Amino acid sequence: MSYLNRSVSIFVLALLTVVTVGVASAQVSAIKDGWLVMKVHSEMIDEDLLSGSNVDVDVKDGVVTLQGTVPSEAARARAIAVAKANDGVKSVTDQLRVAPAAKAGTMERAADKTERAGEKAADTTVSATKKTGRAIDDGWIKSKIYAQYMADWNTVLNDSDIDVDVDNNVVTLNGSVKSAEAKTKAVSIAKATDGVKSVRDNLKVAAGTR
Repeated sequence: MSYLNRSVSIFVLALLTVVTVGVASAQVSAIKDGWLVMKVHSEMIDEDLLSGSNVDVDVKDGVVTLQGTVPSEAARARAIAVAKANDGVKSVTDQLRVAPAAKAGTMERAADKTERAGEKAADTTVSATKKTGRAIDDGWIKSKIYAQYMADWNTVLNDSDIDVDVDNNVVTLNGSVKSAEAKTKAVSIAKATDGVKSVRDNLKVAAGTR
């Protein structure tokens, strides 16, 4: 092999190595970002100050963006502090709005609980509310679902990119999962979450998976 051909071969090999490492790094980053979304939400569940909040968490390369609503400036400050405290978070961009907490969903659930009072001696929804100190509203439901997804991150839900939206206790799931099994798992977790009335499944199984 001539010196020129050997040099070209070495260059091509080096280039392929750089590309491979770059793709692998991007995949690791994507997985980490998805995990951070779930982790930040899970940390918000037990925060009394965030009762009445409906926060969206987005993560890109370790940078967290908080959107949605909180009931007060104190709640805004707490949401930012909770996000910043998580390992792997590089910085937090605050796009939260202060707005009064919605009451309609809570009133409907209160009526539902009254009807069920004679049927269930131990209402899991009530116990969950007492445990967390937060009302089981749309924001709580969203964070709770993400927290449960995080528990399955190392099994069927790893490599998933799921967006959870909740409106008047109705959950909509968008994004992608790696398999039909993961899709079924994600939907079943959402349906079993306290306060959820129904689930709209818009999840797609990523290309190249089953």
